[in-house]
Amino acid sequence: MSTAPQIAFDPNDQFVSYGVSPKYFQLFAALTSQATRKVEFRALIEGFVDSIGRALHCDCAYIALLDPEDSQILREFATQCPHSDRRAQQLPLISREEARWLSRVVELGQSVTFVGLESESRPVAGVTGFKAQCHLPLVNRGRGLGVLTLACFAENVFQETEISFLENVAAQIAIVIENAGAHRQIAALKEQLEGERVYVEDEILARAKFEEIVGSSESLVRALGQVARVAPTDSTVLVTGESGTGKELVARAIHKRSRRADKPFIRVNCAAIPQSLIASELFGHEKGAFTGATERRLGRFELANGGTIFLDEVGDIPVDMQVALLRVLQEREFERVGGGRTISVDVRVVAATNRDLKAAVEAGTFRLDLFYRLNVFPIRVPSLREREDDIPLLAKYFIERYARTIGKKIKNIDRKTLELLQAYDWPGNIRELQNMIERAVILCDGETLSINESSVHNETLEKLQRSTALSEALTNTEKVMIEGALEETRGRVSGPSGAAVKLGIPRSTLESRIRSLQINKHLFRSERHQFSTGDVGSW
Repeated sequence: MSTAPQIAFDPNDQFVSYGVSPKYFQLFAALTSQATRKVEFRALIEGFVDSIGRALHCDCAYIALLDPEDSQILREFATQCPHSDRRAQQLPLISREEARWLSRVVELGQSVTFVGLESESRPVAGVTGFKAQCHLPLVNRGRGLGVLTLACFAENVFQETEISFLENVAAQIAIVIENAGAHRQIAALKEQLEGERVYVEDEILARAKFEEIVGSSESLVRALGQVARVAPTDSTVLVTGESGTGKELVARAIHKRSRRADKPFIRVNCAAIPQSLIASELFGHEKGAFTGATERRLGRFELANGGTIFLDEVGDIPVDMQVALLRVLQEREFERVGGGRTISVDVRVVAATNRDLKAAVEAGTFRLDLFYRLNVFPIRVPSLREREDDIPLLAKYFIERYARTIGKKIKNIDRKTLELLQAYDWPGNIRELQNMIERAVILCDGETLSINESSVHNETLEKLQRSTALSEALTNTEKVMIEGALEETRGRVSGPSGAAVKLGIPRSTLESRIRSLQINKHLFRSERHQFSTGDVGSW
């Protein structure tokens, strides 16, 4: 018949026990409370030892666990000696002599009790003189984990029924220890997998980076292949593409991969310079060349000597300045404003524009010969709409960049957010994505970044509404101007007195716009209109 303590309930639903002191039930409750706490493994074991040592008034209590690398070695994990004011602590290793016979207890899987002289001669945590010892193996599903040791300076403290109860306690502790070990292994594996995931993502990002350009889509790879081919040469490059696609990064990549990489890279935003100052900015000026020129100043071409000059928004250069720029491209020489000395430079020119320069040539706002000089090696940078597969990489790159800047730790991006980003049209291209991610990082409070769907849709709607309104206004204005010119010329398009001359655009361009705007030029003809043989043109 089992000697384990018997538990029953009285009519008032209060549990009663036969042969076991209530302190053991209090101990069991304390251990259960410890087991349900979310603490680290070491704190869990120390909590068990502390609860057992204090509840049983032992002079020494410890839990020693098998060394994971050597089952013959017991590592003393936590010790409690209440009467010596010694707190539960982590000790490095129990003695081999003590470990030798304790490991035998674990191997046999049975509790062992020593009393009297036999107990006094056996050290417990390096201390001798205990008159009673009880060593309880921690075994779960046949696997030995360690031993729970209790020691007292008084005799007759471990009765048979108490030992049976303590064996049940040890069995429960073994279950908790094994589960905790399994959770630790799972946590370690999860951490390893997370580390591997981050490593793989970083590897993908690193391989997808060309200088500072991130992406691996087919259209981008094709453009970067052109960059790699032209960079080692000194050929002039014309980079085209929508606003915000990263044309300057392409220009910098060309410079960094050229033989001029250790020389200056000078950027000029041609659209941001007032027309009256663009000659001075590009070519410099002498002292006294104009009001306010108090000293000689070197121009951007002179500063870029030996290196690369990047002419951003080159389509906005005034027509009168295009002649001087053409000379620099052809002859590699110029004069400062107000100076007479010719200055020679060795400069590679990379230009960029989001305009259709061919249309500008047809419209007479851009010189054809300058276009040919710039368009030696054209590279078109694809829009973000054409690079949908690159959006996850770009998002990760910008998240890491801005999270590091403001000191946040963001590990993931919400799946729905990623789908939303890939479905968005991105009229502002990478610059718009960059701004949206920066804003989201600032607002992010956790480790997973998410973006509100309504905010993206509202932003898109506002952009489309503004774009539509502006497009309609420009179209209407253009139509009114063309119809006014046709009315004034009685429907005549070409010739010295035709509408094309009055509007200052080529005849072919005007014909194209008339068709596009669905203007009936025949409505402006008049039967009373007479024309001389010297005024010949097309109707």
